[in-house]
Amino acid sequence: MKDIQNRNDIDLLMRDFYGRLLNDPAISYVFTDVAKIDLEHHLPTIGDFWEQNLLHTGNYKNNVLQIHQQLHQKEKLSPELFEIWLDHFYIAIDANFGGKNSEKAKTRALSIATIMKIKMQ
Repeated sequence: MKDIQNRNDIDLLMRDFYGRLLNDPAISYVFTDVAKIDLEHHLPTIGDFWEQNLLHTGNYKNNVLQIHQQLHQKEKLSPELFEIWLDHFYIAIDANFGGKNSEKAKTRALSIATIMKIKMQ
């Protein structure tokens, strides 16, 4: 299986990942009812985030922690929600990719989820 190599790969990953999130009633409400994301608007932004994190070529400029802290004020982001998020992220990666950047993405996602769980207590 090929590794995550470029923005097209990241876009494919994000589309698969968000498809999984939005089809899981245990977490989908956070995106649809609380954050009220417009998926077509959100995907390029989240793609920028992961492109910067994995390939160091993105132009993400937002404060991801602050965005999630604001969301947490509307709806508690429990540790269980972060675990569901991570599970779907790992499954989406493993279903589509394998290699160094794929493992790096999983490690970064775990770090991000861990930091956010600590900050949101």
